[in-house]
Amino acid sequence: MKEIKIVTKDLNLYYGNKQALKNITLNIPDKRVTAFIGPSGCGKSTFLRVLNRMNDLIDNVRIEGEVSVDGVNIYDKNIDVVNLRKNIGMVFQKSNLFPKTIYENIVYGPKINGINDKKTLNEIVERTCVQSAIWDEVKDRLNENALSLSGGQQQRLCIARALAVEPEIILMDEPASALDPISTAKIEELIHDLKQRYTIVIVTHNMQQAARVSDMTAFFYLGELIEYDRTTKIFTNPSKKQTEDYVTGRFG
Repeated sequence: MKEIKIVTKDLNLYYGNKQALKNITLNIPDKRVTAFIGPSGCGKSTFLRVLNRMNDLIDNVRIEGEVSVDGVNIYDKNIDVVNLRKNIGMVFQKSNLFPKTIYENIVYGPKINGINDKKTLNEIVERTCVQSAIWDEVKDRLNENALSLSGGQQQRLCIARALAVEPEIILMDEPASALDPISTAKIEELIHDLKQRYTIVIVTHNMQQAARVSDMTAFFYLGELIEYDRTTKIFTNPSKKQTEDYVTGRFG
């Protein structure tokens, strides 16, 4: 087993009086892909957003319990949240590019972090585009509007932009759900390559995708973590009947 990167312990989350997550205890390994599966509204995206404090942006959210990355409690009041989110990148379901050039989208983060040297920025653009398997498609188009790219290209550009600030962890919230099968295959291939260097956590409603890309799988239902194990075990020999019913398509 790889060493553990993220630990949550007895995590509860409330929206006002409604409890959305119940006693989630989970160890996420370093440089592996961990998938969260479960029916819509079961808490998997909410839990993903706990890991880089995105829920802080929502009113009336209350969190109890512990979330630590590399042994540091990320909900400690002294934590620099901007720095935390630099270290824990996020790729959303729908690409959220700026209406700027491809180049400007990628260098946006590094520039905010004080990198203004043109040579360095050029290197970052090439490195991240190569890493996110889009360089050959955009290298002659860097000054074009990013929104002129296809959906699959936009999503890979979002991944390049997340990599530009050199995170250690990448969170992906259904990154391929709006894409066609060919673009989806490219994203999955990319995830497989990226885990050599990054810890990846992916929310997906597509169970075949979870089976293909992840090393570990967590099954959520109604805000609870029902089962968490190696992906091969979850899909071939789960311990809980509820998990078996879900992965075999009996409900959900």
